[in-house]
Amino acid sequence: MINAIKRARQAHRSAVEMLYEDTCTVYEYRPVRDEGSKITSKREVLVWEDVPCKLSFESLDITRLGENAAEKAVSVKLFLPPETPVKAGSKIVVNHEGKAEAYSNSGVPGRFPTHQEVELKLFERWA
Repeated sequence: MINAIKRARQAHRSAVEMLYEDTCTVYEYRPVRDEGSKITSKREVLVWEDVPCKLSFESLDITRLGENAAEKAVSVKLFLPPETPVKAGSKIVVNHEGKAEAYSNSGVPGRFPTHQEVELKLFERWA
């Protein structure tokens, strides 16, 4: 039974990875100590580079409280290999169809044995 589950997970992972047509680079905003001045300040630090991924867009119909009409919104999700941990608040630059776009993840990624899913929003600035 365990071997059947492992084979099924491997088949699922292979199917998901066939969809990876994009790449991404992940940055975190971390304290970095300057050894010359001994001053610690926060800076953007490269964590992962050229990670294969899949950017997914989903249209949503949203009705806001107190309004009668539905509005269209877009949900952006990034699919990544499970061994690429992405912390909440990271900056993710996705190369999609020849164009680089900066996003930030809006929370903790959904982690699965075969992949992870990260909800994205457009990057504005570091908090």
